[in-house]
Amino acid sequence: MTTPLAQGAILFPGQGAQALGMGLDLAAAEPAAAACLELAEQTLDIPLRALLAGDERAELDRTDVCQPAILATSLAAMAALEARGLLRASDVTACAGLSLGEYTALTWAGALQPADALRLVRRRGEAMQRASEEHPSGMLSLVGATPDSAAALCDAARGDDVLVLANLLAPGQIAIAGSSAAIERAAGLAREHGIRKAVPLAVAGAFHSPCMESAAASLSEALENTEISEPRVPVVLNTSAQATRDPAVIAEQLRRQITSPVLWQASMEALLDMGVRQFLEPAPGKQLTNMLRRYDHETSSASCADTAALDAFTTWPAAGGDEA
Repeated sequence: MTTPLAQGAILFPGQGAQALGMGLDLAAAEPAAAACLELAEQTLDIPLRALLAGDERAELDRTDVCQPAILATSLAAMAALEARGLLRASDVTACAGLSLGEYTALTWAGALQPADALRLVRRRGEAMQRASEEHPSGMLSLVGATPDSAAALCDAARGDDVLVLANLLAPGQIAIAGSSAAIERAAGLAREHGIRKAVPLAVAGAFHSPCMESAAASLSEALENTEISEPRVPVVLNTSAQATRDPAVIAEQLRRQITSPVLWQASMEALLDMGVRQFLEPAPGKQLTNMLRRYDHETSSASCADTAALDAFTTWPAAGGDEA
């Protein structure tokens, strides 16, 4: 009797996962991975591999640089796995991506063409960088917060400025975003609201908040000129936490995503409700699969951050639910 294949979902990382050197050894090991980095260089006219091989971390950390770099690196890792026959799209239940990672998820799933996705995220990054420079703002990670305590903190610290829930990531892990003055006030008031720690995030501005309205307008214009197809697997979207294969829904949710909160905890709960217990996070980083430890479910995770991980990788998802 054939062992049934377990449910598996792919989680694509967002901004903050970037690292110098990411993807380079995978590209050296697999031509399919190298082609992803080459496409990014040709499409955007940037020396991506030279930048990744260098030591200018500040240049990589720019919003308009790191977003296409992460997308290309994640796609390179997926291309390496598929080139070696270690993963088939037909075996994947669904996928999701955190903020920027949503574009990677949609690209791997076939809703966006890779060159179109690269151009979109480059424009998205440029628009977000401009919005951040126009409106000084930032984000705070709230450790030990609940949605209610985080919302109460926002109400107490907002004043006449912008301050909203931005990322609901996992139990006890929430980020808020807003104007610089409001963020500073919130950091000082966090403990009064039962929040253990408020940590400033190393981002250019208040992503997923009304501070990004000008960026949303720029991105909306680009989306109108971008073809979106039906993805080969369902994608759980950030702003709805619901799986879809509807191109119209995808387009609308992408327009909203840049100014709306990322419902990542609800997205993971949606995948768990679908029966998913195996998760794969391609390069770079392991932040998303590490967060799964905060959920009250037994899950297994796999990653492919470098050639050592690629060489040790076994077919995913594993039949019977074994860890990959």
